[in-house]
Amino acid sequence: MTRGMIQHREPFLNTIAERLGRDRRQSLHKPSWQYQPQLEVYKGHSQENLLTIFKEACESVHTEVREIVTMDLARRLNETIEDYGGGPIVIGKDQRFVDFKLMETLQAFEVHQWDLQLRQENIEKAAEANIGISFSDISLAESGTTVFLHNKEKARAISLLPRCSIVIIPKSTLVPRITQAVQEIDQRVKAGEEIEAYINMISGPSNSADIEMNLVIGVHGPVKVVYLLVNDR
Repeated sequence: MTRGMIQHREPFLNTIAERLGRDRRQSLHKPSWQYQPQLEVYKGHSQENLLTIFKEACESVHTEVREIVTMDLARRLNETIEDYGGGPIVIGKDQRFVDFKLMETLQAFEVHQWDLQLRQENIEKAAEANIGISFSDISLAESGTTVFLHNKEKARAISLLPRCSIVIIPKSTLVPRITQAVQEIDQRVKAGEEIEAYINMISGPSNSADIEMNLVIGVHGPVKVVYLLVNDR
């Protein structure tokens, strides 16, 4: 099937409309709400205010935040990798590793970079890795959440399967909450950017209190999560 093509759409929708006993709707009008309180939360907050909110939220989700200036990122990444037990490490094919000059630092460790030709081996390498390193595409101050706009070369396994997850967060990606994140994704799509359907939002290591209300961290994901917050402005 050609990418972006939907097969047999018209007959399918016609059948649905017929079963519902009405004509096909050919257009959709976005409703206009009188009250939109979601737009007022943290309205007018500066990036510094959002940063404070973000760090407080990270404390509640058991996530360490290390603030870093761009020129010091390579050294601090090396330091963080050592603090969290070293390799093996898995990363995606993300141009930002090159832009932030991190590939030389990573060469000192056992690193697997996602390779579409390796297929299942990628998953196995991610499962065996001690650390997965990824970049946040959008970061939510309200909940300490990182948003990953995944594609085939930046797979979700990188942030989910290794024991520890290091997420590099450019400060420029910080927005107040999910409202603004969705707005940004909508703007990117309207501008013609191709975004995969799978979007992952992660707030620290996995938590579960299902068993007798005892909090257990890292049940079905990384046991440790650390954010490297880079002042890229």
